[in-house]
Amino acid sequence: MQVITIGLDIAKNVFQVHGVDNAGNAVLRRKVRRDQLIPLLRDMQPCLIGMEACATAHHWARELIALGHVVKLMPPAYVKAYVKRNKNDAADAEAICEAVTRPTMRFVAVKSVDAQSILMLHRARHLLVRQRTAQISAMRAHLAEYGVVAPKGRAHVRGLIEALDKGDGPLPAMARQVLILLARTIEGLGAQIRKIEIELLAWYRTNQVCRRLSTIPGIGFITATALAATVVDAKVFRSGRQFAAWLGLVPKQHSSGGKDRMGGVSKMGDRYLRHLLVVGATAVIRYTRRKATTVSTWANQLLERKPARLVTVAVANKVARIAWAVMAREENYRATPSMARG
Repeated sequence: MQVITIGLDIAKNVFQVHGVDNAGNAVLRRKVRRDQLIPLLRDMQPCLIGMEACATAHHWARELIALGHVVKLMPPAYVKAYVKRNKNDAADAEAICEAVTRPTMRFVAVKSVDAQSILMLHRARHLLVRQRTAQISAMRAHLAEYGVVAPKGRAHVRGLIEALDKGDGPLPAMARQVLILLARTIEGLGAQIRKIEIELLAWYRTNQVCRRLSTIPGIGFITATALAATVVDAKVFRSGRQFAAWLGLVPKQHSSGGKDRMGGVSKMGDRYLRHLLVVGATAVIRYTRRKATTVSTWANQLLERKPARLVTVAVANKVARIAWAVMAREENYRATPSMARG
């Protein structure tokens, strides 16, 4: 019988295939190795293939789409509910095959090679920034043991490095040598971060979606490129609120029996994007004191009755909704005249 739907459980070397026919009967249960997957699916008629959106999923989705199949990716957490009992590759593939046919299932858009390359730059930059922060913290701690303390901020570390190069301060020769090694590591990490940022800036200037996003207060080229590369099609979200919920910027619900119980933000979804939006929202709130904008004026009014951190997350939520509207409608951000005057 003809296979119309396939659940594909992907892994590093061994893949589990589960196929059903028109009547929903399982007609294909097979474990294949990595080099056998493409030949197997190439000989089949085009069908619907479901996969979990995990590591290497976008690569395999592009490969199978090129063969003429319709490929849909799903969040693994949404597929888990369809696993009947014990977890194994065969049960996972069957659950994926069942989940991909559900009318209420939410799917993940397949990312292009360019989008994944930009996200790789972001991940590499994030890793290097964390490593640089760790090195700076180590240098501060070591210098404090000898009574050398600098003000907060990465900019003040340059003065410490210059003092080490000049040989100033009450440092033993052995300690100075170790700290100079840390200083060179910090400088090297900074140079690598700048190279990545140059690549991101070049892509930002050629991408229309990024330039539209940068018109929103609180979004610079780093956040704009991350949003544009992650959200391939903003129209998969029904509204800005659904997009903000996907980012984990809405209250977590635990409601039952007609009683609404709201907690803190859910913190579900992409942690990196949420981090960038919250950092941008913090900058917007600080910017309010110098110049009023549409978002900052609203945030300033909210600060009069709410704590600063709560307002920061609220502004991040608002910026996320605006970003969805900009991407979905393909328009630049326009401030509301009445709010801008306020």
